[in-house]
Amino acid sequence: MHKSGFVTIIGNPNVGKSTFLNNIIGERISIISDKAQTTRHRLLGMLNNEDYQIIFTDTPGIINTKYELQNAMMNFVKNSLEDSDLIIYMVGSDKKDILNDNIQALIKSSKIKLFLVINKVDLVTQNEVKRLIDYWDKKYKPFKIIPISALNKYNLDTLLNYLIDHLPESPPYFPKDTLTDRSMRFIVSEIIREKIFKRYSKEIPYSSEVVVEDYKEKGNMVHINCIIYIERESQKGILIGKNGKALKSLGISSRKSIQNFIKQKVFLTFNVKVLKDWRKKKQQLKKLGYIN
Repeated sequence: MHKSGFVTIIGNPNVGKSTFLNNIIGERISIISDKAQTTRHRLLGMLNNEDYQIIFTDTPGIINTKYELQNAMMNFVKNSLEDSDLIIYMVGSDKKDILNDNIQALIKSSKIKLFLVINKVDLVTQNEVKRLIDYWDKKYKPFKIIPISALNKYNLDTLLNYLIDHLPESPPYFPKDTLTDRSMRFIVSEIIREKIFKRYSKEIPYSSEVVVEDYKEKGNMVHINCIIYIERESQKGILIGKNGKALKSLGISSRKSIQNFIKQKVFLTFNVKVLKDWRKKKQQLKKLGYIN
């Protein structure tokens, strides 16, 4: 008997969804930062075993939208919920709940088993965890409530066993050596975006997008050329920095992480271009892969 299924992870920004995905599958495929809305795309990560295949879907943090990019991000969430066999709704170790009305309605009306996962329980007392379990049980009546610490890998095995028990019987949807549905170009662009989120402040991380224009293996080295799009000319100067120092530092940090991931030497180059107000324009978002 083999089990396979899609498990969608939803929750507020910065609740730890990407950290959970990386640690549950044992590979760093989803980018992480301490800034909200780091995850923009729907990303599949596969956990494979002889007897099962779990296809986890990491989704953007749920927000009330203000412009087209955010609309596209929330569409990723809605589509993922519709395709799920099981849902993980991840919350933090507090009672903040900023789900928009549409997502709340989807959760409450859905017949899909809902696992409510309370993350970051290492930050609160055991009594507070009990109070949180009671609060969320009354609010949603989920199938199961499981406290975890994704960062410290606490109770992940317990959650995993529950998920496996409730997966449908099915052959694998993907070859068993598949880690993610995304290409190496996408993973590289996300690694660079993660570095931008960590190294720059204010509007730069949110106004930037990374596109891998060329990815070629030459001998024992991979040559990668990327375009970093920003929205305004003034942001270009900030991204590059005085005498190009900021961009050079970004390149060094990105190259090291890419090399660690692909296990090959990397020659990395950047071009910085202005794509005016790209987050607000559907045409630009289609070109960048956010809208079909």
